Formats: sequence, C-alpha cells, structure tokens
Amino acid sequence: MAVVEKSTEINAPVEKVFSYLENSESNVEWLPGMMEVREINKTENNIGTHFRWTYKMAGLRFEGETTVVEHIPNSKIVTQSKGGINSTWTFTFEQKGGGTKLTIKVDYTVPVPVLGKLAEALVLKQNNREADLALSNIKERMET
Repeated sequence: MAVVEKSTEINAPVEKVFSYLENSESNVEWLPGMMEVREINKTENNIGTHFRWTYKMAGLRFEGETTVVEHIPNSKIVTQSKGGINSTWTFTFEQKGGGTKLTIKVDYTVPVPVLGKLAEALVLKQNNREADLALSNIKERMET
C-alpha cells in the first residue's frame, strides 16, 4: 500500500475549511483527476455518508464509491474508497491562530495489474504532485 501525506496552513477558520471538505460535491473542485461525484447519500451524523465517483489516473478512468467512516466536527474526517482504487483518506484540521493547518493522508493501493509494474513508480510520483496541487486548490478557494 502506498501513502501520501501532505499539510498546509490556510488563512481561513477551521469551520470554513472543514465545511468545504465534508461536502462531497466539492471534490471535483479541488481534487485533480476527480471527474464526477454522484449518488450522494448523506446521513444525519455524516458517518456512513456514501457517494460514487469517476476518477482519472494515468490516463485511465476508474469508477468507485466512498463512505465516511469517521467524522469529528472541525477536527477529523476519514473516508474509505473501493472500486478501481482502494484507499483511505484522513483529513485532520488544527486551529492555527485564526487559520487552519490541514493535513491530508491517503493510504491507497496502486492498481498494478491494470497499470503495469513500470507505470507504478510514475503513478506514485504523479500522486505526490497531485496531492500538492489538491492542497493548493483548497487553500486558494478558502482564502479568496
């Protein structure tokens, strides 16, 4: 299993950043490669909120679904995805002055049988770059 973990400080309140990221529909705005989020089934306490997605990695389309497995308001969100790419996403939010320190950690399995062993290293490198871009996108949206 591969791991990408990145942090950034955002000049926006924790509540604003948390609210943005707990909204599954926002994934297409900030997450490179996310093509579509659909069939969102939101639960009252958010645990078990579920949606389907289409994601593009290394030029290939993947279909899958994500479920929220942990939701601590203004502190932490954990989701598990399965389908073409199996992953666990952990978002942690820390108040830093009037802003937020956001950390995103993604544990995922590269679909090697689909991509091939040679492509695996390239995909890992690309995913690291995309994590930086994702944080940059979130930061830009929250600070404007």
